[in-house]
Amino acid sequence: MTTKASIKSRNGKVSTTVKKDVKEGLTQKAIGLQIQNLSIDKVIPDPKQPRKTFNEALLKQLSESIKKHGVLQPITVRKSGKEYIIVMGERRFRASKLASKKTIPCIVRTYKNNDVLEVQIIENLQRQDVEPTEEAEAIAFLSEKYVPSEIAKRLGRSDNFIRQRLKLAGLIEGFKHFVRNGDMTISLGIGVALFEPEEQQMMLETMGENFNAHQVNRMIKDKTFDLEKASFDVTDKKLMPKAGSCVECPFNAANQGNLFGEGKMVCTKSACFEAKKTKSFLNLIEKSKKENILLIPEIQKYWVDDENNQLIISQLEKNGLKAYLLDDVEIIENPNEPTIEDIKTEYQHYELSDDELRRKLTEAVQDYEEELGIYHSAQENGFVNGIVFHPETHQHKEVFVKVIEKSETENSIYSEPLANRKMADCTPGEQIVKINEREIRKKHIENNKQFEEVVSMIRETKYIDTKKALSVDEMVAFSLSLYENNVDYVGRQRFFSGLLSNTSKMTDVEIVENFKKKFKKEIFHKLIRYMLTKQVHFGESNHINNLTNISFYNAMQGYYKSKIVNIEKEYAEKRSQREERLKERITILEKQIQDLND
Repeated sequence: MTTKASIKSRNGKVSTTVKKDVKEGLTQKAIGLQIQNLSIDKVIPDPKQPRKTFNEALLKQLSESIKKHGVLQPITVRKSGKEYIIVMGERRFRASKLASKKTIPCIVRTYKNNDVLEVQIIENLQRQDVEPTEEAEAIAFLSEKYVPSEIAKRLGRSDNFIRQRLKLAGLIEGFKHFVRNGDMTISLGIGVALFEPEEQQMMLETMGENFNAHQVNRMIKDKTFDLEKASFDVTDKKLMPKAGSCVECPFNAANQGNLFGEGKMVCTKSACFEAKKTKSFLNLIEKSKKENILLIPEIQKYWVDDENNQLIISQLEKNGLKAYLLDDVEIIENPNEPTIEDIKTEYQHYELSDDELRRKLTEAVQDYEEELGIYHSAQENGFVNGIVFHPETHQHKEVFVKVIEKSETENSIYSEPLANRKMADCTPGEQIVKINEREIRKKHIENNKQFEEVVSMIRETKYIDTKKALSVDEMVAFSLSLYENNVDYVGRQRFFSGLLSNTSKMTDVEIVENFKKKFKKEIFHKLIRYMLTKQVHFGESNHINNLTNISFYNAMQGYYKSKIVNIEKEYAEKRSQREERLKERITILEKQIQDLND
């Protein structure tokens, strides 16, 4: 929904042909206008309003929101006798009546000559120093009469610019304040404006009083979905007929002014995306049953008790399918033919000549042809058609599958390793072991995510352009990054045998500290800082188990300590809450052990 906002004008010179009262009305600042709660019975629609039809279902939806949250943006009206005629916000007015509201927040303006007003708006918009939210609100006013392409022609702007400003006009006042004072970029404001006003209000309240661009970016990321990674066909109009194709959907950011980049398709309607993802998954189950295809979730036995994984397994079993795990099957995928660009990417940290790269490509092609032969002969070797899918995203691919045959001894739950057993099949003592092992694993995963989030935050800052000389921690990080990523075994033995001293009894953190004590400074500047942001490792590596990451994390403390502390606090709070629950659970299990022993 694009919410129309009030028109404001900065105090610039105007044509002498414009009447004084019109000029005064135009030059008022929205921030200086008083919001009045007028009786809804005294407010009437403008009979000259070009918009005549309103979607009843969407009006009902908006009215429910107004019942809960109120009208988040006041409507704009002009006085006419004893009544007030709506200038902007008729949809909010109609929804408020449906919600049985007695009053409605209004900004009262004086408009005696709308034609003159329109000319003045266009004149102001053609200035070079128009404040972005003021510009957005003015363009929103013009959109009451003209389509975006016509506005673009009148203002000498691109269609994309006009669509983006129209979207910015839908930003609630709480966020517009941050755009006006420079805390919030226009692009970030547009990103927030993708969402309904009540969702924006929730984001604002979640953020608190102090503006936090990283937190807002993360909230946008959590509420949007990359359609290029969708598990369903985004061009399919029949998957959910009422929603239609994602390609043509107004909630696709590519149709709202390329807000995430040229042609980048991002869904901003999470409920619709999740509904399509679920429907697509159910269709996948039906296809599996109809065509006798094995459907394999990407779940290993170690994570079979995870709540989401249990839900997926339950869905498969309820639909009459046997839930095979990755440990239960052999899989053969259709290999991808390598290109020279793939080789360059794989060996980007090695100084290989063109001839060496071509030799690597030849070797890769030979491996590919061998794998392709195995793939084409899969059915002859007892493999059948299968589909592997991710349990969360439901992204899937067609493969060949063979179920691994197991003896009765292997199938016995108590002969399996503890890690492979379900929690319900373990004794209370074994459950405690599994709980502790899983907590160690979860901490490791959290550290991975925490480190990745810190690096992501730093990459969004102007760290690379910092003018000051490198700190010792930065140089340590760069040196260990080179050592880990660029020096092979022979090089380490020949040139760096004493670089880290005897590390056999040291932790990774201690290795970094020991290296720092012996480190000799050398000055590099922007290039090194650029490399630091690119050389860190994600996945299974984080800021306490990887030399490069630990040193980088330490270096960043000197620049963005407060932001890192904020991220650490979030993870520490989650960890503390979870550990408290685990203590309670372990206490109960220990009591059960004691009862059994008694």
